[in-house]
Amino acid sequence: MNPATTTRGTRTISAQQFFLRAIDSITKKLGRTPITAPHLATGTRGEEEALFHLRRNGYTIIARQWRSAKLRGDIDLIGWDGDTLCFIEVKARTRRDWASAESAVDEEKQRMLRRMARAYLKRCDNADDLTTRFDVVSVYLSDTGAEFEILKNWFRFD
Repeated sequence: MNPATTTRGTRTISAQQFFLRAIDSITKKLGRTPITAPHLATGTRGEEEALFHLRRNGYTIIARQWRSAKLRGDIDLIGWDGDTLCFIEVKARTRRDWASAESAVDEEKQRMLRRMARAYLKRCDNADDLTTRFDVVSVYLSDTGAEFEILKNWFRFD
């Protein structure tokens, strides 16, 4: 066995994984939360705010952070807006800069989302009968709350 690995039960984990898990366990016992990078915390808060905003606006959310085992990336939210299945990308910002939040959904991001959506639809029995679209939700967070822009049909499958 590699000296940098240990066996716990039937799984072998590296020493680094072992120590990271131990630190996480101690942190939880002390009642502290792990430190998250500010941009990741903004994204997480933005997704949660968007989820509730979309629900208030009639969407039925059926998946969060959907992933495929074969593809890199995720779809932030998947939900129904009436009879339309929506693949929703959330972009959160703490301020309005010169570029809008939705401008971050560039061609590369759109290609990734299309691949992910196709993988999701392959799992659906009635995929050929579904009306689908890609929405982007821009979330601008502040200490007093959040502002939203729902951009329906922001880009297409083609």
